[in-house]
This record gives sequence, C-alpha cells and structure tokens, in this order.
Amino acid sequence: MNITRLMKHLLTPPWLARRRFGRALIDEIGRAVAASESRHRGELRFIVEGPLPIAQAWRGVSARQRAAELFASQGVWDTEENSGILIYLQLVDRRVEILADRGIAARVPQAEWDAICRAMEAAFKAGDYRGGALTAVARASELLVEHFPAGANNANELPDRPLLL
Repeated sequence: MNITRLMKHLLTPPWLARRRFGRALIDEIGRAVAASESRHRGELRFIVEGPLPIAQAWRGVSARQRAAELFASQGVWDTEENSGILIYLQLVDRRVEILADRGIAARVPQAEWDAICRAMEAAFKAGDYRGGALTAVARASELLVEHFPAGANNANELPDRPLLL
C-alpha cells in the first residue's frame, strides 16, 4: 500500500470531478459521443472519477484495474457487436485508461488507445480538460469509423452522457 496515494484519495473532495468537468463540459462531451456514434457501430462510455472509493484506495487498486471494474459494472462489454469502448479518467492519480471490448481489440491495437490516453493526460496537465476530452472522443471516433463503420442497424446501447463518480 502506498500511503501517499491513499492519503490523496482520502483527502481529495468528491466534488473535484464536478469542478474539472462541469455541467456544460459534460453536456458537450455527451453531444460529441452521440455525434461520434452516428458514424460507427462502436459504443463509447466516458467516465470521470475523483477519489477512488476508500476500500479500493486502501487495496491499492490501479487506474487500469478500476477501469476494468467499471467496464464490467457499466455493461460496456455487453454490446451486441462487442464494440464497447470505455474512456476512464482517474483525476486524483492523473491517469487515463481506455479499454476496448474484444470486437474492437481484435482490430485496433492497444497502442492506439494508449496514445490517446497519453495525449489526454498531457492536455489535462496543461489544464485543458475540454480539449483533452473532446480530442480523445474525436480520435476514438476516427478509429471506430475505420474499423466499425455505421451500418443499417446502429442501435445506441450505452448512455452518451459521461458518468461522474
């Protein structure tokens, strides 16, 4: 257990996520996700989390492990074509993780998603939360259009509005 990390999660107020990602930005990201999904058969889920739940911070759960947990609990894995993508922001640790379901992972290497994550982290470090988030949605959309273009049946299976935890 990393005591410094644990203390950061314990002492960071839960409203941190709402301060960085206010209603206007959440709405804008939701519109960007909806517009993106009209162009491909993938499903994007965007989740922003301030501090980890205490039990997870105590156990030393990494941002990647937390993203995997949310990938399952939010049903990102449960799309008809296995084409769900989770964009997860862990604000206290300043980490971004993108998890792709097996249908996407078979076509898009993880290195592509990791490059988007690092670009988002760089934008956030510079204080550009809006630009980092919207650029990530746009880049993910490009990859999904290339590998999962929209078809006749393009159901919206996951909420477009980002989830703040």
